[in-house]
Amino acid sequence: MFSFASYPYPKSESFKEIIVSSLGAGISVYLFLIIFQPFGTENFQHPYKFLLLFPYCIIFGIAFFIANLMTSRFSSWNMGAELLKIIFILFVGSILSYFYNSLFLSHVELDLGNYFYMFLYSLAVGIPVSIIYILSRYIYLKNIHENTARNISQHLPDSVPELQQNLLKIAAQNTELIISENDFLCVQSMENYCTFYFLENNLLKKMLVRISLSGALQQIGNGAVKKCHRSYIVNLTKVKNLKGNAQGYKLILPEIDFEIPVSRSFIPSIIPQLQQQNS
Repeated sequence: MFSFASYPYPKSESFKEIIVSSLGAGISVYLFLIIFQPFGTENFQHPYKFLLLFPYCIIFGIAFFIANLMTSRFSSWNMGAELLKIIFILFVGSILSYFYNSLFLSHVELDLGNYFYMFLYSLAVGIPVSIIYILSRYIYLKNIHENTARNISQHLPDSVPELQQNLLKIAAQNTELIISENDFLCVQSMENYCTFYFLENNLLKKMLVRISLSGALQQIGNGAVKKCHRSYIVNLTKVKNLKGNAQGYKLILPEIDFEIPVSRSFIPSIIPQLQQQNS
């Protein structure tokens, strides 16, 4: 159970994705209500019945939007956090739904016991909708990223033409590191330190330098050397393979024994450049 909760899950990062997913969640709730008409809804007779049910779409869409907007600021996300977010959405949605139902539909006095029933109704509607959303979004992103990674990997060249002997110079405190761009591989950040990976006489070398990743990027960032994650800078010309999953992509450089993740926020700048290298 705990391993399932700790499994990485892709959170919504762009404002456009938050808007679209919030609209989808609200519409899904509305469709569930008008198709299945649960909890006595089929006995509710009114000429504008479906119109009166529509505010539930707005309520849960707003709750979903607020929750996604709040969680978009987190640097990492997993299945357990996603489930907690869903519970928060259902809780907020149940409160708003209770006030709407009590004040505008049933016209009953506000009562904690009545709210408890509304919370149970919200769970009954929200849980199946949430399960469908989580699974469908995970499968969709996984398929998209896997197919894109497969297509790019098939066309990545085994070797690239030698670049001009551009030198990357890194100066930090009493340390000065000069690396040929042809030999530079990547940078891995650990708090206030960065480990630089590069080749020297075709042998892998690494050096630990006291510098921030943003400071390193200012000194060596160019068209091919880019930040791809909050902890990594990579030389895209050295990428020889690409893996995709629901969280995003991972870059594979044969010279190093670990995979470099690509954050979803960096996908629009990293993936198109890898595709250009194929052409």
